[in-house]
Amino acid sequence: MLRVRAIGTSDRAEWERMFTSYLEFYKTTVATEVYQTSFKRLLGNDQQDFHGAVAEMDGKPVGLVHYLFHRHMWKTENVCYLQDLYADPQVRGQGVGRKLIEHVYAAADAAGCPGVYWLTQDFNHTARQLYDRIGVQSPFIRYNRA
Repeated sequence: MLRVRAIGTSDRAEWERMFTSYLEFYKTTVATEVYQTSFKRLLGNDQQDFHGAVAEMDGKPVGLVHYLFHRHMWKTENVCYLQDLYADPQVRGQGVGRKLIEHVYAAADAAGCPGVYWLTQDFNHTARQLYDRIGVQSPFIRYNRA
């Protein structure tokens, strides 16, 4: 049984485990302070804060998603940025990623925000197979401050 629900206070340890694994996949780390601040933001009610959800399989957290609503200069309504998506390796290919993305789509629709976008690394071939089925690849190229 797979279900997706909003992140709650009791999810702190499992959220940190999954978020750490997500960061390790992208060969990066963050300071302890970032974990503390990020989790607090996920639980906050400021519209500028991130939202988060966990996927549970048989009652055990196996995936997470973080997303944010923000304004866009080309639209009157907000857009939704899906920043982080993670599924435990042992459950990949079982619909966890799709269910988490569909959760974000539903949250965006409920907020009157039809645009949802996300980024991934070009080497993330497994995830891109899913993304190619449920999204449209953008022609944009991302740059970061030097």
